[in-house]
Parts: sequence; structure tokens; C-alpha cells
Amino acid sequence: MDISQYPAWPEVSEMDDQLRMRASDHDRQEVVDRLRGALVDGRLKTDEFGDRVGLAYQAVTYGDLARLYADLPAVGSKTGREAAPPATAPPACVRREGVLAGLPATLKVLWTIWLTAVSINVVVWALVSATTAQLAYPWPLWVAGPWGATLFAVSAGVRQMRRGRAGRAGW
Repeated sequence: MDISQYPAWPEVSEMDDQLRMRASDHDRQEVVDRLRGALVDGRLKTDEFGDRVGLAYQAVTYGDLARLYADLPAVGSKTGREAAPPATAPPACVRREGVLAGLPATLKVLWTIWLTAVSINVVVWALVSATTAQLAYPWPLWVAGPWGATLFAVSAGVRQMRRGRAGRAGW
């Protein structure tokens, strides 16, 4: 995967300065969403989509990101859509996003740590209950409950903030 294989953005001094600016995680995610739309429209093949997504997450500047979609029509463009007949049947395979999709990497790591800790506690509780032949007090709830509720609240807040930002960005 090399970003130089994608077309360069037009050379304009003001635009050139903007293309050299560093991109944020949100900018990278917007490009990935745009690429996902091109995949769904049939403009990209699955392997090309995977390559471009990998490059999008590695991109440092707006220019790096712009090369990844320079050969795709603008967002909201009707190019080629008038001639396409309406779909008569739903797709055979519907891809659903995972529970953690769209969350920052830090929250994904925290959710993974939480799930691991809760799983270990539940296994230990089950072993204690099985070896003593009586149901032990469900103490893993004290591990899972407060930390899980906190992570859930933070994750919901982050999702809400990202939705608000995406709505204002006009993508």
C-alpha cells in the first residue's frame, strides 16, 4: 500500500497550504465513511476499499486523505444514478457495524479490558460455586456494574458528540 499510486490533488497555492494541514481522527473517519459509500455503490472493489481504508487511517495530512477519494464523485453527486434501475430485492448479505464501531481506540481498549476482567471474575465465581456445590454470592456484579455503567455513559457521550460534529460538517 502506497499513497503515491493515487492521483495527486491539483496544485493551487492556497489549496496546497490547506492540503498540508494535519488531519484529525474525525477527518480520517469521514474519508472512511465516504469510501464505504463508494464500496456500497460499486465504485470500489473490496480489496481496493481495504487498501484505501488502511491508508486513510495512516494519513497525516488533508492531502494524504484527498488522494484516496480524488477519483470518486463528490458527495451527493448524482453521476450515474439516474440510469440505474431501483433495487428490487434486499442484498443477500447485510453488514452490521459492531458495538464498538466508531469509538476512539482508547474506549475500545477500555471496553476490552472491562470485558476481560468481568469474564475472569465470572469464571472464578462459577468455579467457586461449582466446587462448593452452592450458588455463591454474585460478587462479579460489583466488578461489572459500576465500571460498565461508567464506560457505557462515556461511550454514549462520545457517540453523541461525534454525531453532532458529523451533522455540522456537512458530509
